Amino acid sequence: MADVTANEPTLQGQLPLYKKPQPLSAQVHKGKGLTYTDRPFDFLKDAHFVPLTVGEFGLAASRFPIIFLGDNRTPVAAMGLQQGVNLFVDPMTGQYEEHCYLPAFVRRYPFVAASHTDESDRFTVCVDAGSHLFSDKPTEPFFNADGTPTAFLERAIDYVRRFESDVASTVEFVKQLRDLDLFDQQQTNFQQRDRDGNPIGEPQVVASYWGVSGEKLRALSNENLAMLRDNAALGAIYAHMLSMAQWDYLIQRASRREGMAPRDFTVPPASPPPSPEM
Repeated sequence: MADVTANEPTLQGQLPLYKKPQPLSAQVHKGKGLTYTDRPFDFLKDAHFVPLTVGEFGLAASRFPIIFLGDNRTPVAAMGLQQGVNLFVDPMTGQYEEHCYLPAFVRRYPFVAASHTDESDRFTVCVDAGSHLFSDKPTEPFFNADGTPTAFLERAIDYVRRFESDVASTVEFVKQLRDLDLFDQQQTNFQQRDRDGNPIGEPQVVASYWGVSGEKLRALSNENLAMLRDNAALGAIYAHMLSMAQWDYLIQRASRREGMAPRDFTVPPASPPPSPEM
């Protein structure tokens, strides 16, 4: 159940990208809406990790490492190697890389759901009033003159509703992995090399995170393996594991942006942002 207005909704966790989320209401936001600029992805340029839902793993794995962060094991796409730098947003134009998968968390922006403690299936739609897209002279207003939601806002509400359903599936997926004790702590390293390919110094830690252990997966009973196969979790696990090859791709992208050869590139440690509760 989705509301445009409601009493005392709460946002779960700390949300990357969002600065000033407010519950949408005709009283407060009539005459307001969104205006899409020629720099539509400026809000994303500082986000190096973006949350994913489990249904996105197959598409996201072709471009981003998929890792799990925090106590909640929130799945995220790694889109950069250091805090404040998204390697898929052009800092000069504010444009996102063409033909590159865009996570649903980003497509939902600047809207978000706030839950109600008394009703688990009820939420209120909020908007980030701190977004550079938020406008007092919008090209896409939220409400009609009579206070009813515009067709634009109705589509946004429907998208938020579907996203919340995907989040619930992701929570169940992560719970299955935890119940089967498939996670272990992992890290990705980068080894600098000289012009002849010889290692220079100690390997640098690119990122530390939770991931599915191949050893633990292989040790599963046939019954549990069949369960993961039948509920489609196994495909998502394989997508996550295959996505680890994208760390090399990120390092290559970072080195090109810095104008250096990969062997000369120094990788600063990637500090995870506060992960949302999912």
